[in-house]
Amino acid sequence: MKVALLGPIAWRTPPLHYGPWELITSLLAEGLTERGIDVTLFATLDSVTKAALDGVSPTGYEESADLDGRVWEALHVSHVLSRSGEFDLVHNHLDWLPLAFSRHCAAPLLTTIHGFSGPSIVPAYQRAASSYVAISDSDRSPLLSYVGTVHHGVDLTALPVSLSPMTDLIAFGRIHPDKGTDLAIEIAARAGRRLILCGIVQDRSFFEAAVEPKIDGDRVVHLGSVGPADRGRILGSGAALLHPIRFAEPFGLSVVEAMACGTPVVAYRKGSMPEIVDEGVTGRLVTDLDEAVAAVEGIGTIDRAGCARRARERFSADRMVDDYLTIYRKIIS
Repeated sequence: MKVALLGPIAWRTPPLHYGPWELITSLLAEGLTERGIDVTLFATLDSVTKAALDGVSPTGYEESADLDGRVWEALHVSHVLSRSGEFDLVHNHLDWLPLAFSRHCAAPLLTTIHGFSGPSIVPAYQRAASSYVAISDSDRSPLLSYVGTVHHGVDLTALPVSLSPMTDLIAFGRIHPDKGTDLAIEIAARAGRRLILCGIVQDRSFFEAAVEPKIDGDRVVHLGSVGPADRGRILGSGAALLHPIRFAEPFGLSVVEAMACGTPVVAYRKGSMPEIVDEGVTGRLVTDLDEAVAAVEGIGTIDRAGCARRARERFSADRMVDDYLTIYRKIIS
């Protein structure tokens, strides 16, 4: 089996700090290669992989002011399609753009939908010659047909289990109204806990108005975007991860990573959270601030070893690779 992974190019694969789509593409590339699959990863040319690497963009366009993302994504897709006849399957992780040219793909095309940026892009999916995978059942569009749902997997070797946490709370993810960073600050304050914020500032005006004034380096600490070397240590150090989202989260990688470390999650009951969080085992699902504060106050009743065990059973990278291989074989056959 020869597989082309059409990866995103906003960031290097695997990412140096932020880049969830790049991270999943990397884990899949390495896992497939370890199983003896002939994989070519199409990503930025500074990417690191055991698979064959090809591409056109020297680095991620979010990492270089000299690169226009629209231009380099178009060049990237064109290059992959020009080689598509060499493969048994092309697996797209680059959102809707490759779908606009799917009729030019000489191999079967599979697209993992990492999330919809809005309803206006759905026509690209409806008209494309591609099979689709959802990353959660909650994120399936009723307008599309799917060959399956594959929950993301994580690298468990980078996420040590921590059974003796501090009392701090963690909020891990891009700083944006969707992620409820301001709500996490309020929950921590009302619970009388210190909050550690980790993540890129994606919405500058929101950060300056609702988040930055609360960062005092004592009760609220912002560590910025945290790379792979520190993610496990920080996520494992918290009494709980706060995830008070305002939108239908398609998946939530930091949620799974925290649970795999033994850190339970207090998450708003939106999007994929009821699929991902096992109530009372890996966290608590809540609907508002009052419920979130109460959940934090009672978070010690959740067994951290049991939390880690359940998350590691459900969300390993190996399980994700196996799920994709099953779908690949179905499409190719």
